[in-house]
Amino acid sequence: MRLLPAAAVAWLAALLVARVPSGAALTGAVASVACLAVGAGVLAVGRHAGRRAPRVRAYGAVGPVVVLCLVAAAAVLGAGASQTAGREGGLLPVLVTQGAVGRVEGVVVGEPTLLPPAWPGAPERVRSVVAVDHVAARGEESGGTGQVLVLGPSSWAALPAGARVAATGRLRAAETGTRTVAVLLSSGVPELVAAPPRADAAAARFRAGVRTLAATLPGDAGALYAGITVGDTSAIPDPLEDALRTAGLTHVTAVSGAHFSLVAALVLALTSAVRLPRPVRVVLTLAAMAAMVLVVHPSPSVLRAAAMGAVALLGVLLGRPHRAPAALGATVVLLLVADPWLAGELGFVLSVLATGALVLLGGPLADRWSGALGRPAATALALPVAAQLVCAPVVLLLTPAVSLYAIPANLLAAPAVAPATVLGLAAGCVAPWWFDGAQVLALGAGAACWWIGAVGRVAAAAPGAQVAWLPGWTGAVLLAVAGACAIRLLAVGRATPTSPSSGRQ
Repeated sequence: MRLLPAAAVAWLAALLVARVPSGAALTGAVASVACLAVGAGVLAVGRHAGRRAPRVRAYGAVGPVVVLCLVAAAAVLGAGASQTAGREGGLLPVLVTQGAVGRVEGVVVGEPTLLPPAWPGAPERVRSVVAVDHVAARGEESGGTGQVLVLGPSSWAALPAGARVAATGRLRAAETGTRTVAVLLSSGVPELVAAPPRADAAAARFRAGVRTLAATLPGDAGALYAGITVGDTSAIPDPLEDALRTAGLTHVTAVSGAHFSLVAALVLALTSAVRLPRPVRVVLTLAAMAAMVLVVHPSPSVLRAAAMGAVALLGVLLGRPHRAPAALGATVVLLLVADPWLAGELGFVLSVLATGALVLLGGPLADRWSGALGRPAATALALPVAAQLVCAPVVLLLTPAVSLYAIPANLLAAPAVAPATVLGLAAGCVAPWWFDGAQVLALGAGAACWWIGAVGRVAAAAPGAQVAWLPGWTGAVLLAVAGACAIRLLAVGRATPTSPSSGRQ
């Protein structure tokens, strides 16, 4: 549990480092190191203090937590200062400040997104992200660091992830605190400098095969198949997307910890069945998880889920029992050191909150209800209740309404998520060499997807599916307080009254 305060401090440091110049972040890192030295000295004194120094011993008791927090803050601030300094150097910030035209070159990150026309009859625009490493303008050239958000014509939609491209356009400033360093407004066709690496090309073929299988399925089954399998939500129509949002089921189309848990459990089960040594099982499971990250693209929730799975697998390799809170805390700190801009992204926030709710609240709620419901039913009910109570205030910042049927909808849809994911991935693996067999597997996955869509539509159409709530941060704080009260009532049993003669309360 000592890692949880360190993770919270690392999160605050990451939010700070993403919004201040590199010099200020470096100053904060140095201050953290200085405080760390003082704290380490106090901790050493506390450990060797005798009974005559109870206050010093008290400092020694809390010292490890303080030291971990200072280490996390120093690491995030120091690494963030280095990354921010790289973003501030070169020709790119100058062109952004001047709003000038420049030529950028880099690697396409993720899949391009088709934007709706700005007005009826307007040309299509595509949103893409390029990790820039070279900038040129006005006869000058320099290196570049950071991601540039490109708004370009429809020709950008044909660029696969991992391709190296060059484009010319006018550069604008990006929103403060985001990972994008600039916005490029381009009206020309991008230049393909190099094709994607083999690994990215293989991942693109896999996703294309999944989309082909989805096209063979009717209705909601085909619309949800690619989303549940690899997180590709491009085929989900707006009415179904709205229904899933109202029913609290949008998370099933976002690749998260559940997908990695299923993949890891499947690989571990298969490798254990053939009695492979433990290190080999761990290596094969890590390879499967890395392939999953490559296929679904490293979004914030995917990175968090994959990193937490890697920490858990390290525990398996070392033969030590799994500690979910420690794994979550270590994962958050490591990811924020590597990429402090994750701290401000909603997907990462929801992913960490949901995981924390499951590992910290799911168990106590299941224990509280297992006597009346039985352990399996209590666990099935506890998980969506915990996740909904913790994540609802953050979701409220996007939509000022509360979904009344989110918990029952998740209970009904949960049994279909595993078969939809496992069969969908299996079909994608089989499709390149046996398409007919893949279609059989896709039918099973499609049936599970249809059930999830049906649950979402029925829940969204039910009376009072959403209740309006006070918008903004005031409503989020109010809902968080209400959720804390609900957790207190649900997780803690009533005190048993005793007679006065017993002498106890």
